[in-house]
Amino acid sequence: MASRPPKRIRVPLNGVLLLDKPVGFSSNDALIKAKGLLNAQKAGHTGTLDPFATGVLPLCFGEATKFAQDLLDADKTYETLIHLGVSTTTGDTEGEILERKDVNVSREQIDAVLAQFRGPIKQVPPMYSALKRDGKPLYEYARAGITLEREARDVSIHTLEFLAYEAPFLRLRVACSKGTYIRVLGEDIGNALGCGAHLQELRRVQVGHLTLDGCVTLEQLTATEPGQRSALLAPVDSLLLTFPEVLLSETLAKRFLQGQRLTLMKEGVALPAQAGRVRVYLQPVDNVSARQLLGTAQLHDYGVLAPERLIATAALV
Repeated sequence: MASRPPKRIRVPLNGVLLLDKPVGFSSNDALIKAKGLLNAQKAGHTGTLDPFATGVLPLCFGEATKFAQDLLDADKTYETLIHLGVSTTTGDTEGEILERKDVNVSREQIDAVLAQFRGPIKQVPPMYSALKRDGKPLYEYARAGITLEREARDVSIHTLEFLAYEAPFLRLRVACSKGTYIRVLGEDIGNALGCGAHLQELRRVQVGHLTLDGCVTLEQLTATEPGQRSALLAPVDSLLLTFPEVLLSETLAKRFLQGQRLTLMKEGVALPAQAGRVRVYLQPVDNVSARQLLGTAQLHDYGVLAPERLIATAALV
């Protein structure tokens, strides 16, 4: 009997890989590929990008997965190329063509229509989406030829910027709230112009405060020596840089990691001016060494610090 190959031993990695997702990969496919290349134990992504889309896809490893929800809730920014005059079943290039119409719109008409979609709007989620109904994603119903009623959802288009127009292609930059479908936005703009539309290209250029700067491709990850790939990970706290910081002494840090609420007003700890969510570090004794992230907390009135998500690997000597 042939012997089985030895079981692959995964490595506990903690950090964030800012991936520039390529065309043709689902978010989960990209995660599996990166996780395999890094030989990582635990990983998760921070919100899906359609297979035809590219751009910023933060992948969280180890302790960073505890903070992935923050990016799921974050605003996103996209650049998209809308093909006017052609409607598809999916609202993008992956679907079958439903209808073709002549395109005869002016820049003035485009500007007038774009103005209708800025600010809070209602948007009906597409059938080709991962939203679930009775435990099954909508796209499975759509592939079976079933169309279900969907309630319109409140989303916000913070900015909708005209970039270029060369008929029948319209290029836009969109900054929006979580839950916004750019495919639906493109279709709605095309319908408002009277010609229909689908997305030809979609590139996510920002998630929260994270941008394409510093992103790596799967090709770059693959080309890096296996022993050096973990160096491409950003630290866990790269997900938390928009939150104020609180530095604790070793004594207070030990209590914090035990889940204790701390009253810091009389402890001489510098506190942010306002209450709210904060990132918490161990204060280096020499003020030169790298600070150790302990987790996140809610800072309440009177300097009360309530632990929220703790770093399990934080160790104090």
